[in-house]
Amino acid sequence: MEAISYGSLVWLSYRLGATFAFGLPLVLFIWASIKKESSIIRLLSIYWKVSSLMVISMLLLTGNRPIGYFTSFLSPVLMVISIWFWIDLNEEINELPPFNALAFSLKIWRWALSVFSCLFSAIAFLSLKCINTIQSNNCYYWIEAPSGLNQIIRNIFNFLFGANWTEALSAFIGYLALIIYIVGFIQWCFIRLPKQGRIAGGL
Repeated sequence: MEAISYGSLVWLSYRLGATFAFGLPLVLFIWASIKKESSIIRLLSIYWKVSSLMVISMLLLTGNRPIGYFTSFLSPVLMVISIWFWIDLNEEINELPPFNALAFSLKIWRWALSVFSCLFSAIAFLSLKCINTIQSNNCYYWIEAPSGLNQIIRNIFNFLFGANWTEALSAFIGYLALIIYIVGFIQWCFIRLPKQGRIAGGL
């Protein structure tokens, strides 16, 4: 794959991610909160917890930490699982009126996110070689967008606290958040999942 086309795909992936992984679920969450649709609120609450791995990945890539390439590949896979996995939530959502605008929008978003996540993971799979190899142009494309986000955070951080936000600090927070994420995931896998199965319950 040529460098230019690959770079364009990476940037397109980030833009689609901003739409399908952040913008649309945020709108749906606010909409569901207004309508007080508890099943959708619970589903999206779980989704936000799981999808935080994508933000962690961007923090790690900003600090040029190789593990960020792996978490970027893994995060969309977990995001798709998080929106389809729960038996009780799926049943409650399917019981909503078929012409309910919110329910219909949620179903469209879930399929759209699933397609996007498959494409994103396929492209991110090619970046896994960046974990062990010398940085190339292809690897740099994955750092460009997080670096742009890092500049925005730096300006906000400096405005609010009068302190410097550095790439090292970004990587430190990314590692700390990743440890918390892994601990929470292990706790769910070995304690909640065997006990509750595919029932979201109060998760």
